[in-house]
Amino acid sequence: MTNTAPEPIEGDVYVTPRYLAGSSWKADDALQPLFELGWDRRHDELGNLYVASPNREIRLGFLPEGDDDGLWRITAYRDPFAAPAWGVCFNDMTPTELVTAFTTTLAAAYTHGPDAYLHGDEGQERFDAVVPLMKEGWKLQHPRWGAVELRSTDGLAGLEYATGRLDETKELTTLEARWYMWGGPKGPRWYATASTGTPLHLVAAITTALADPTPVPRWQEGILSSLRPHIQLTPVVPAPPPAPTPLDVHRRVGARPRPALTTTSVPRWSTSSRPAPARR
Repeated sequence: MTNTAPEPIEGDVYVTPRYLAGSSWKADDALQPLFELGWDRRHDELGNLYVASPNREIRLGFLPEGDDDGLWRITAYRDPFAAPAWGVCFNDMTPTELVTAFTTTLAAAYTHGPDAYLHGDEGQERFDAVVPLMKEGWKLQHPRWGAVELRSTDGLAGLEYATGRLDETKELTTLEARWYMWGGPKGPRWYATASTGTPLHLVAAITTALADPTPVPRWQEGILSSLRPHIQLTPVVPAPPPAPTPLDVHRRVGARPRPALTTTSVPRWSTSSRPAPARR
């Protein structure tokens, strides 16, 4: 029997599952919800981007030239001169769709005022944020001291919720945060963290995007080789042009020039040739 290898896929692709798609390497989608609100922006001499709400209570850093792999850092402040009330971080391998889901929800919360982005979701259960994952079959792992953990059905993505008291400073600068999400096989992985005090609906925006089974588009050359054995690729097929409507057909027919009334023959292979001059 002859084994036939699958034909390679060329061009852009859709990736399933999305938690193994890696970054799209495009920041525009995640920044656009904040830009649409007119938030201030500036660059430093290294090319890092800093975005701030008009009241300076929310700040975002897009840090491709930062000190570590924390590409996206978002913090909120009750007092512009005090320590952050909460902080969220996404590293440079995080699927961009998760960041976009977060910034989109954050932009909407900002339009509703400080209660929506500073004061959390008092009265709601912390584990409401993991419901989207459990609906997609993510399973609780064996209980361990200090944390509750869920994993995807393939074991290649997870969420950890730390219980007990945490160091607020470390939550903002290390992986020792209240919420820790990750994805990928052993080795370098993407991760996202959210500190204590992060409004629950903002965390839920990340977990909802993480649980979404919809494939995501990627430039094939940008997919990390370590992820390829674990993902499914589907070619991006351009949509066919829409079928013309009767009105379209009528317009095209009406736009055609009427043939000139002449007895001069025109060669079949050149319907645009000028008629031969009449003989004198």
